[in-house]
Amino acid sequence: MRRILLSLLAVLFVAACGTAEPKWASDEAVAQARYVHGGPPSITLFTVLATRDGSGAHAGLLINGSQRVMFDPAGTWHHPNLPERNDVHFGMTPLMVDYYIDYHARETYDVVEQTIIVSPQVAEIAMRRAMEYGAVPKAQCTVAISSILRGVPGFERMPNTWYPKNLMKDFGKLPGVKSRTYTDTDTNDNHGVLLVQAGDPRLK
Repeated sequence: MRRILLSLLAVLFVAACGTAEPKWASDEAVAQARYVHGGPPSITLFTVLATRDGSGAHAGLLINGSQRVMFDPAGTWHHPNLPERNDVHFGMTPLMVDYYIDYHARETYDVVEQTIIVSPQVAEIAMRRAMEYGAVPKAQCTVAISSILRGVPGFERMPNTWYPKNLMKDFGKLPGVKSRTYTDTDTNDNHGVLLVQAGDPRLK
């Protein structure tokens, strides 16, 4: 009985992860949006924490390899300029990463960014696993990310967990991880899609 109750609490605890919405952008849209970042190959875990009690509310994974993509499982963030395939967003320029952070950070939530440099091969494995995972059901954002990471060399000991904060703590123990916390005083109506014109040079 205790196990059942804990499972139910886990589902309620991470309910902020949103609803699964299967999407499949065209090959043309994905190719046009492709963004190659000049930095080293890396994997970045974003964790959204409630300022009230520090509990985890959501998690996302930014992967920088042959291109830079955001795996935002069961998330509500999106941008009209970015094609999406089952929770993988293509075209993650620096501006779009800023939008992702700003969308989640507000007076009731902080965002923790944890980045680790990896080999090009490891980045590609992580990216492929994210693209192959499929649309993620409601409340399973951390389950999806931990499942993907456990199949990536160097991340095999990541916990199989429902809780964003647990994953964040274990990710932070990896050698060479660099962390940063974002805070914002925006009110809770900060949950709209942030728009920029298609010709805005900051998209590049």
